[in-house]
Formats: sequence, structure tokens, C-alpha cells
Amino acid sequence: MSKSIICNDKVCWVCGTIYNLHCHHTMYGVRNRKKADKDGLFVWLCQEHHEGIYGVHGMCGHELDIQLKRVSEQAWLDHYGKTVEEFIERYGKNYI
Repeated sequence: MSKSIICNDKVCWVCGTIYNLHCHHTMYGVRNRKKADKDGLFVWLCQEHHEGIYGVHGMCGHELDIQLKRVSEQAWLDHYGKTVEEFIERYGKNYI
């Protein structure tokens, strides 16, 4: 796993706790997880913000998931100096 280009510290990206952290790949799925790992598109999330009701994988977590995808896309564009079209080519969709 490479270093995250989204955050520097190993704390929950949402609430800042240092307890019960999970690594969350912001671009996931069979085709995208390895690319996200290589590109540094992951953040640390606590159990609640990862798998809880309002977590990215929870019943009410869609808004947080999309917010993380937007932040990730912008970080990728800035960090790698690429275009939106190149992001779409790599990850299949634009979130900004």
C-alpha cells in the first residue's frame, strides 16, 4: 500500500479518533481497489464512519461515500497533475 494522498495522519477522516480504525479505499470494487491502493486514494475511518449506519458502507452513508470520492478525485487531479478525462479513463466515472 502506498501513502495516502488525501490525509497524512492515521486518524478517522471524519471525527479524528485514533481508535478502531479501518483503511477505506475511496475507489473500490474489483477493478478499482488495486488502482486506488497504488494511487494513494484511501483514508482511515473509525468503525462507525466505515460500517455504521451513517458510515460509507452503511444504509445512510451514500452522502459520505460521494463526498470522499469527490475529495479523492480532486486530490488525484492535484497530486498527479492529470485531467478529469484521465480520471474517468482510470476510474470510470467523474465525481466532481
